[in-house]
Amino acid sequence: MQTMTRTSTTEMEVTSIRLERELKDKLKTLSGNTGYQALIRSILWNYVQQKSGDYRPQFSRHDIRASLPATAEKDEHCALTGHLIPEQSAMLLGLTTSGDLVPLSLDSWTD
Repeated sequence: MQTMTRTSTTEMEVTSIRLERELKDKLKTLSGNTGYQALIRSILWNYVQQKSGDYRPQFSRHDIRASLPATAEKDEHCALTGHLIPEQSAMLLGLTTSGDLVPLSLDSWTD
């Protein structure tokens, strides 16, 4: 998950949201020392960035557990280099340590 620049809580607006107790407990467990509210903000920012087209995951080669050959069905951006992978081009799908599949350009492994 991408880390956002920390904003002072005095600059934030208070918003009330109702969550199931089980969901809140799981968020608290997942958040560790950062707190579940910060985790929720991070999740929401990632969602907004993905939907707006601004999201560029930042991974290193150490985050990739395995890779599979694939063909891009639409234009993609390599999760390691940010380089464009044009539609119908050969690419790799990288399995990250967090269980996500991310697009990888073929040359991202030769650098």
